[in-house]
Amino acid sequence: MNELEKLGQDLARLGVKSGDAVLVHSSMKALGTGLTPEQVLDCLQTFLGEEGTLLVPALTYENVNQEHPKFDSQETQPCIGLLPRTFWKMPGVERSTHPTHSVCARGRLAHRLTVGHEMDDTAVGPHSPFMQLAVVGGKLLFIGDVLEACTFMHGIEAIVKPPCLRETPETYLVNGEARRYIGMSDFGWGSEFQRIGDILEEPDIRRGKLLEANAYLIDARALLAVGLMKMRAEPYSFVTDISQWI
Repeated sequence: MNELEKLGQDLARLGVKSGDAVLVHSSMKALGTGLTPEQVLDCLQTFLGEEGTLLVPALTYENVNQEHPKFDSQETQPCIGLLPRTFWKMPGVERSTHPTHSVCARGRLAHRLTVGHEMDDTAVGPHSPFMQLAVVGGKLLFIGDVLEACTFMHGIEAIVKPPCLRETPETYLVNGEARRYIGMSDFGWGSEFQRIGDILEEPDIRRGKLLEANAYLIDARALLAVGLMKMRAEPYSFVTDISQWI
């Protein structure tokens, strides 16, 4: 069995199914493979099939900020990871419109999940691909021990508005148009989104291996429901006070 066949077998064991809409947070290094990023992405897309949709965050917060506020969906390269930097330029990929938290998608629901993002004035608002993933019954796939990178949780923060959250007005030039957004940060607090692994149980979270990587498959609707309940009961559930470190 070659590595591509093994990756497909591992995806099936983890619970990924043909026709799923899956948003992938990834560490290419964790896979421990000689496969190229293009091969990994094509394997994921092939496994999801014609009815499935592959989504990859295309975050640009390092190269688009208030000092450099220009974002072009066709030109601004993602700043996170080898798979995102490869996927956004692959044929048939659609990209949502947000200066710092865009998402790329390819497949049956690609347009449906990306088109509304420009309606939001926050990064992970109700129309963003992250939150719309829950609407369509999608899943979050983490390749490697990268649960702390769960951008979806910022959408829950935007709903609950915990006391540690600070909102600031920001202006960006987005595809040539000046747009105002509400920036959000946990000032003096550090995100601890890996704790989602402690609040979910099977089948809402499934753990396994993708090649050499630890992997996690999470039901987006379940995470939304449990995350909201947890954060409303204890607003500091997913942050740590880092002010004492400064």
